[in-house]
Amino acid sequence: MLKLAVMVSGGGTNLQAILDAIADGTVTNAQVVKVISNSSKAYALERASKAGIPAQCITRKMYPVQEQFNQALLAALQESGADLVVLAGCLVVIPQIVVDAYPNRIINIHPALIPSFCGTGYYGLGVHEKALERGVKVTGATVHFVDGGTDTGPIILQKAVEIQEGDTPEVLQRRVMEQAEWVILPRAIDLIANGRVEVTDRKVHIRPAD
Repeated sequence: MLKLAVMVSGGGTNLQAILDAIADGTVTNAQVVKVISNSSKAYALERASKAGIPAQCITRKMYPVQEQFNQALLAALQESGADLVVLAGCLVVIPQIVVDAYPNRIINIHPALIPSFCGTGYYGLGVHEKALERGVKVTGATVHFVDGGTDTGPIILQKAVEIQEGDTPEVLQRRVMEQAEWVILPRAIDLIANGRVEVTDRKVHIRPAD
């Protein structure tokens, strides 16, 4: 059974998609054992409570220096016993000591087709604003492993979403979540939980189902 620690900064819609997929059997051999948020106001903490999942708020403001925060985050993850860390709308820059402790065991969902509209400064609604400003016809979402860079890790899954005439950033954001994020994040977890994901030379290979 793959144990998941899910890190969330806001409402937790991707967390809910994971929980729903586990409940209905779309995701197998996996369970969420911990939810961590960097905001005490994050509704994701309430979602975790309702699901009976241990939840914890860890913010940078709680610690005088950055290294203390880094160590506290690492300790919380290790104490949870998680095998895989899932960044599900997490706006925290993951400390290098955490990346080093979980090589190819941290995944992130990004609301664009990497390498477009990604990297430093590209997060949340701003990603969709930039896509609309550029006038691209297709956007989407990407699930990737986390490495030492920003949105630079090996890509696991991507799903395209068409941009429609008259889209606002808010409308586009919702469509990307519904049509892509809530689909491929649980899918990636299921693939990893069932031993079907391999990383070779920074490329992900997905083995056929038995």
